[in-house]
Amino acid sequence: MRGTLLLPARPLLRRWLQRLALLLAVLAAGGAFADEGPLRIGSKRFTESYILAEVLAQTAAPHLRQPPVVRQGLGNTAIVYEALRSGSIDLYAEYTGTIALEILKSPQPLTREAMQAALRPLGLGLAVPLGFNDGYAFAMRAAEARRLGIRTLSDLARHPGLRLGLSNEFIGRADGWRGVAARYGLPQTPTGLDHGIAYDAIAAGQVDVIDIYTTDAKIGHLGLTVLEDDLAHFPRYDAVVLHRLDLPRRLPQAWAALQKLEGRIDEAAMIGMNARAELQGAGFAAIARDFLAAGGAAPAAPAGASAGFVAKLLGPDLPRLARQHLMLVAASVGLATLIGVPLAIGVFPHLRLRAFVLGLTGLLQTVPSLALLAVLISLLGAIGTLPALIALTLYSLLPIMRNAVTGLAEVPGGVKQAGTALGMTRRQNLRLVQLPLALPTLVAGIRTATAIAIGTATLAAFIGAGGFGERIVTGLALNDRALLLAGALPAAALALLSELLFEGLEALLRRAR
Repeated sequence: MRGTLLLPARPLLRRWLQRLALLLAVLAAGGAFADEGPLRIGSKRFTESYILAEVLAQTAAPHLRQPPVVRQGLGNTAIVYEALRSGSIDLYAEYTGTIALEILKSPQPLTREAMQAALRPLGLGLAVPLGFNDGYAFAMRAAEARRLGIRTLSDLARHPGLRLGLSNEFIGRADGWRGVAARYGLPQTPTGLDHGIAYDAIAAGQVDVIDIYTTDAKIGHLGLTVLEDDLAHFPRYDAVVLHRLDLPRRLPQAWAALQKLEGRIDEAAMIGMNARAELQGAGFAAIARDFLAAGGAAPAAPAGASAGFVAKLLGPDLPRLARQHLMLVAASVGLATLIGVPLAIGVFPHLRLRAFVLGLTGLLQTVPSLALLAVLISLLGAIGTLPALIALTLYSLLPIMRNAVTGLAEVPGGVKQAGTALGMTRRQNLRLVQLPLALPTLVAGIRTATAIAIGTATLAAFIGAGGFGERIVTGLALNDRALLLAGALPAAALALLSELLFEGLEALLRRAR
């Protein structure tokens, strides 16, 4: 009887499975494009990199199902490369000299074929030479160079009294200060400066020599003399796209569109686009859009002043930045409270353990923020919110734990003994007597942690976590004081608001006591 029921069912079951397989195949074919994921583009923290990221994004956008994600101003080469290697971004504009000497650690320049061969085991490749070379060079005020008779880097070595203000990345790079100082025997000790600020410093006479990118717009604007690299120390830094190897297969149409950028940007066009950003205050997206619309030229910005301070302060990105900043602060301080308070309670009775734990959290406070973020990126293999949240949580632990311990220590011994005399267990004594009396001091610790987190969260923008630091990072790159203030003032206002809220909370606690 069982067999007579199964026999007719088998053809039906087979047909049903065939139809299901066909349906899944159709869905897979139709959904393959949707499952590609977004195109994620990164940039370093200088004007040209911001612009090139927008050029790449706008070129690919018409060929994508969803808008590309542009993570601007991620930091120096080490951070952006780590973001690419870990898969947090898919591509960014890089330079051949940097790839060979800084990323691949080659002692000498490499051909593109050699770089491709070295990058392939890392899951990376380089493509789309954009058409211009943006090399390193040194520059001086023209009048000073003429007065001292300095035309070359060899001439510079004969003037040890000149003050050098070099970007921090250049000082640390193997192909930067260390290499050029050894090659030319330069005796000076450079001072580290942000690249955007260096031009103001040399114009004001605060330094005598700065490192430049040869496509910087302010070279001609400030009338600087570029010193000749007479011993040919610096290699070529041809702009290319450094990408993950799976990108052409994952997004073939967008990749084909990006290929059309090959050779379209020459030095004059790149200098023109940099000038629009740095000298005329044009936005990066608008510069890229005008460049692509002009078919490879960099049209001049329309006459008129750039957006004023109020427009930058109340710009359309304000709600997004405020939401990101608040989320980072609230989440990190909340996590630190959930971790720190129970930990402080647990170690409070044990004097040596308490001293060790508080010392360890205090040690975390001494680690520079950017260094901690870089370490977390390397450990987690990710950029953005996660490493920023962990770093802010670690920085918030010390004031919360220290105040929790202090609050518990301030509870009078007689009060604790009275609770015991009333028949309370140790846990009841802690919950009903000690913690309520320690609460004001604990809240003061959370207040301090919140203020620290609001300020430190501005650094999260260096790794793509957003917040008001985005404006500060971009303002530094452009040396735009108005944009710097447009990022700093909302962060200061948020800190002031948090102080008012905690002041009210502490007043309520005092009244309740």
